[in-house]
Amino acid sequence: MRKKEKVILAYSGGLDTSIIIPWLKENYDYEVIAYAADVGQGDELDPLKEKAINTGASKIYIEDLTEEFITDFIYPTMKAGAKYESKYLLGTSFARPCIAKKMVEIAEKEGAVAICHGATGKGNDQVRFELTVKALAPHLKIIAPWRIWDLKSREDAIDYANERNIPIPVSKKDNYSMDRNIWHLSHEGQDLEDPWNEPMFDKILKLMVSPEKAPDVPTYVEIAFEKGIPLSVNGVKYNPVELLTELNRLGGENGIGIDDIVENRLVGMKSRGVYETPGGTIMYAAHQELEYLTLDRMTQKTKAQLAIQFAELVYDGNWYTPLREALSAFVDSTQEVVTGTVRMKLYKGNCMVAGAKSPYSLYNEDMATFGRDEVYNQKDAEGFINLFGLPLKVRALMMEKHK
Repeated sequence: MRKKEKVILAYSGGLDTSIIIPWLKENYDYEVIAYAADVGQGDELDPLKEKAINTGASKIYIEDLTEEFITDFIYPTMKAGAKYESKYLLGTSFARPCIAKKMVEIAEKEGAVAICHGATGKGNDQVRFELTVKALAPHLKIIAPWRIWDLKSREDAIDYANERNIPIPVSKKDNYSMDRNIWHLSHEGQDLEDPWNEPMFDKILKLMVSPEKAPDVPTYVEIAFEKGIPLSVNGVKYNPVELLTELNRLGGENGIGIDDIVENRLVGMKSRGVYETPGGTIMYAAHQELEYLTLDRMTQKTKAQLAIQFAELVYDGNWYTPLREALSAFVDSTQEVVTGTVRMKLYKGNCMVAGAKSPYSLYNEDMATFGRDEVYNQKDAEGFINLFGLPLKVRALMMEKHK
């Protein structure tokens, strides 16, 4: 009897991947091996082993990638200050190359000939998964069911599952598309597809309370950084997973980190999503404040410009590219002085800076003071302004000649 070839399925146990296992078995003569990455999505993975086997997988790998996800993907992006379209903190975007990298490793270990994912043909994740595979294992075949099967909607997928008695975590009445990891939770679909609809926070929020339900007194939190990496919260040192978990708790209790975004997908359409990123919002704000204190003007300006490109690379799935690696090298060089402590004030959805200090601070009180000082001669400003404004003066004199 011929030994079947193997396919590795990126498996979450959600609607799409729940039906892909039987679909693969019905349409391909492959042995299906499920792979679930733990990137901090809580207890969602607990029932997956039994579920995957019961729906036809020969085995399942469940890998804890949470710390690697934080140190190798979240921290480089946060240090870059990268936000897609000035708002989105890229929670799904940088999880995909982390997950796909491990998929490739398992495919090599199992001798698989193909990789399968449940991303839709309308979304960004298909690009992120497949560019990672192309960069790391170009010989692997890629199967994307949403691009080739007869199912046209999530409602069709629900019907497909019900016909085969496959348990799924959603119904037609509760059909939000969600993606969760330790960094964020995203919500798309249903009433959110109309940008005029206000999100029903009491229904969708899972990592946090709404700002209206947050405490009536502020919470102060101090975060210490070393070379751009957060090391402690309120004087307590944590490992990366513990630290982000603590910031998520503090942010969640105070309604921090809700972003309602209409974003431009890579495939050309706009989509609307609501993102919960409590700890990440605090971390980004604190890190940026420390950079205000420690980076010179030219470096800060250049870094801000490159942050836009960095965010687009991450969003578009171009993590494993020479350009992203080169930008990260530049960012790391800027972080040599980003050491210090930032105090944040959390209050009903607002994340405000309440103080910052650093041994590498470029703020010099003796020079910046409005009081009397002996280190800055204000008369020097006259010559500076004359030279700085010389092009304007020359042009104005020329214009006067031609009146």
